[in-house]
Amino acid sequence: MTTPCVEPTLAHVFIENRPRLRRIAQGIVRTPEQADDVLQDAYLKLIHGESPRQADRPLCYCSRVVRNLALDYCRKHSVEANYRCFDVEADELDIPDTASPEQQMRDKQVICSIDRALAGVPAQTRQAFELYRLEGLTQREIAKRMGCALGLVNAWIADAARAIAGCRHLLADD
Repeated sequence: MTTPCVEPTLAHVFIENRPRLRRIAQGIVRTPEQADDVLQDAYLKLIHGESPRQADRPLCYCSRVVRNLALDYCRKHSVEANYRCFDVEADELDIPDTASPEQQMRDKQVICSIDRALAGVPAQTRQAFELYRLEGLTQREIAKRMGCALGLVNAWIADAARAIAGCRHLLADD
């Protein structure tokens, strides 16, 4: 008498191969805790979900379910991270008010001193310095815009920096 060949259910295959499936999940989500969450969801999906009760290759099917859920988990968490707000009331934030009148006056003095120092340098030196420091252009972009050599731009910026070096003492906090 021959016994009928009983194919293992997806649940049995999943349980028998749990360490292997966990490695698949952890390879995608990167942390053991998240891998356990993925495995739990995958198991519940296999047992109670709309998955077929029989599969030609049950281990491959279980692996695919774990992989897809792990990828979904990563996508979900990356989207949530972009929109995450922490339960902080705006009224409770410690945002400093505008600068004190003394600080505002000191800032104005620093700007005026820098402006006076730059007034003493040639126009292209000032222009190169302002493009570099205020507009954030690279030296190569400045050379292209001003139609000159890169080394010349470097020299102009260095000259302007030397001209305003005398203003550094104004920036020191007391």
